[in-house]
Amino acid sequence: MIYVTAFFTLKQNNMILTIIILLLLVITLFYVSYNLLKKNEACEDIIKLYEKHMIDLSNTITFADNKLKEIDAKGSFEGDDEVGFFFKTLKFLQDELNNFKVK
Repeated sequence: MIYVTAFFTLKQNNMILTIIILLLLVITLFYVSYNLLKKNEACEDIIKLYEKHMIDLSNTITFADNKLKEIDAKGSFEGDDEVGFFFKTLKFLQDELNNFKVK
């Protein structure tokens, strides 16, 4: 008697198993790539916000530097002892802040 089997041969079973494993691997890699893409986009958005903040801070530093130079254009604040000490300290702080300006 010849038995008709509904099962695949061993070679076909191995091929189907290989296809299923590869399909699962492709799906997993797609999910990982998509997840990393979303995280990367979120990081880029944060970097853009930080960049905007740094530019705004740089503009504020430039504005404060110009105002400080405008106030003491005649040198009258540096001549007074008490006010001069405060003004020199303020100018030192402004010079330190000028190093943080975005070029």
